[in-house]
Amino acid sequence: MQLTSKINTILHHLEKIQSFNAQDPMDDTRKYLETMSFQLSGKREPVAVIEELHISLEGRDIPIRIYRPKGRDIQKSSAILYIHGGWFIAGGFETHDAVARKLANTTGSVVIFPDYRLAPEHPFPAGLNDNVETAKWIVHNAENLGLDTDKIGIIGDSAGGALATAVSTQIGEYFKFQILIYPAADDQLNSKSWETYENGPVLNKQGGIEAWKAYLPEKEKTNPLAIPVLIKDFKNTPPTLVLLAEHDPLIDDGKKLSENMKNAGISLQISFYKDMVHGFMHMGEILDEVQTAVDEMAAFAQEKLDSKNVG
Repeated sequence: MQLTSKINTILHHLEKIQSFNAQDPMDDTRKYLETMSFQLSGKREPVAVIEELHISLEGRDIPIRIYRPKGRDIQKSSAILYIHGGWFIAGGFETHDAVARKLANTTGSVVIFPDYRLAPEHPFPAGLNDNVETAKWIVHNAENLGLDTDKIGIIGDSAGGALATAVSTQIGEYFKFQILIYPAADDQLNSKSWETYENGPVLNKQGGIEAWKAYLPEKEKTNPLAIPVLIKDFKNTPPTLVLLAEHDPLIDDGKKLSENMKNAGISLQISFYKDMVHGFMHMGEILDEVQTAVDEMAAFAQEKLDSKNVG
């Protein structure tokens, strides 16, 4: 495995991160992601307006953050539902804030970011249900939110890519495009890339096994909505862009998911990021590829939002 000097610098930095006052292994995992994101994401771009509110449902609320790059008074804005990663067990507003800000400013779209429920406290399908409910809420409240229901897309990274795929499989008619960033698509962790990168960089196989175990109840182990590579009918899934990183144990799973989508007739583009590792979108302090990827996503989104047809 040949890694660039910049990637090696990042990996040396990651080795030195220690979670502050971690209470248990799960807390340690969550704090590690927070620390990594804070230290490596770079300066957070200012966004014109950022709002925080809750979607009230029977028995629970879903916290959401809304990034408005053009301010609050814009009507009929395009919108993106952004679903964060973190192995289904970690992540939230602070870990993915820098990415959400970049996406909002570069695309010019309102980015809506749900802080969905995490495993193991809330295993599948809790997080998926929260994201489906958020998508429905966006559509049903579009006028009050100043959004155009004909210009909505969905983006998910890593575990968020699995969740985005499942959301689109159910209600893809809501979206003009989908973008999956190094998606976590299979719980088996038995691909060639998992063999190659069993011990990293960034991810390791044992951590993946534990994450899927925390997320996936025994009775759901063959549920395609939990494990995207098992999906056969992608139904109304919109045109999709998949971003893959070269040195990522998830790359083969992402390729398999992409192949399944293509075979199902989904309009698909795959973009390969040479030399990159899993989670590189959090490494904008050092990697120019972060802005390159955001620019590519923005161009894809704009093309699909401007298109008259969803195919």
